[in-house]
Amino acid sequence: MSNDTPPYQDFSARFIIDTLPVHGRVVRLGESLNTILSAHNYPDEIAHLVSEACALAVLVGSALKFEGRLIMQAQGEGCVRYVVADYDTRGGLRAFCRYDEDELKELIAANATEFTSLGARALIGKGTFIMTLDPDGQMDRYQGVTPIEGDSLSLCAEHYFAQSEQIPTQIKLAVSREDSGDGPVWRAGGAMIQAIAGDLSRGETREAFDHIRALFATLGEDELTDFSLETERLLYRLFHEDGVRLSTFKEVYQQCRCSQERVESLVQSFSPEEQNDMIEPDGKVHITCEYCSKTYFISL
Repeated sequence: MSNDTPPYQDFSARFIIDTLPVHGRVVRLGESLNTILSAHNYPDEIAHLVSEACALAVLVGSALKFEGRLIMQAQGEGCVRYVVADYDTRGGLRAFCRYDEDELKELIAANATEFTSLGARALIGKGTFIMTLDPDGQMDRYQGVTPIEGDSLSLCAEHYFAQSEQIPTQIKLAVSREDSGDGPVWRAGGAMIQAIAGDLSRGETREAFDHIRALFATLGEDELTDFSLETERLLYRLFHEDGVRLSTFKEVYQQCRCSQERVESLVQSFSPEEQNDMIEPDGKVHITCEYCSKTYFISL
């Protein structure tokens, strides 16, 4: 397989099983993730959820066959109202989470004796999982919505692919946190395998996918977030008997789409009465971006 190694820590990469109709993706996020999280003072439980959302958005978004954006959102009735990760196919990533702090503290206290951490289902509750594809150019926007199923975002995504795309899919997400002198350092990793649809030449592909899925199940979460373990070696451990080929790495970086011009245009979309209600004591409108926490000041 390829010996290429990325010159950056944050990336997505596609891989192909040479002898079987299965392909997949690997994602690792470090600096981009920490930049996203540093804009918010999230509790660990929320930071973990946002990290999973980021890894999942890049996994799915980097597989798109067009230029544009993939927006992954999960929303429900739990203490987390919604979590959003927005990935641009050129590599830009942003994310944020809205939650009720008091309800989160109650949930943490109620589960203090549990040995497992709070997952997406516990935090979000009953709700919906949404994938929005927003292509550049003339193509229409597409949105798929499924109920939240399972305890994790990876299970939500697998259910989405089974219901909306009819593509056999297996996903693993992993998040780690380390303490440093300057605060927590987060890492996220993800891997996805998908069956390639059968045809006259391939025949039925289910058996091949089940074989690769059994190997994929041995992948440890610690391996996904151990950035000293090269991606080539990680995949070789899993699939060397079937042959695995890794494609070119693609960089991922934090990038927010907000700007002074966009915010001014947003404010101008409101009626004069609504604009007047938005004015702060200094005579300006203050708008803070939910993604990057930057505050813009608009003079009317």
